[in-house]
Amino acid sequence: MRHEAAVRIRNRLGLHARPAAEFVKLASRFRAEVRVEKDELEVNGKSIMGVMMLAAEAGASIRIRATGSDAASAVDSLTELVLSGFSEELAPDVGADGSA
Repeated sequence: MRHEAAVRIRNRLGLHARPAAEFVKLASRFRAEVRVEKDELEVNGKSIMGVMMLAAEAGASIRIRATGSDAASAVDSLTELVLSGFSEELAPDVGADGSA
């Protein structure tokens, strides 16, 4: 089973080291293969180096894709994490729904 969602980075500092680590930690809880895409770059969502390579700043649109038995749960949980702004200060110009 495959599931995906597009979402905007909402925290002011973007997807820097701490949020990237949080994303990878959550992604690793799922059996599904998790991929994240920004612009033309697609990376392994369970790799800290991969996620940081995206250099996703506040307001950037990313696409989260998962394939496997728990793909829907993985995408839903990761989308919720991104929408929460990783519990950091939110960028003032990114909408509350974070839709991309």
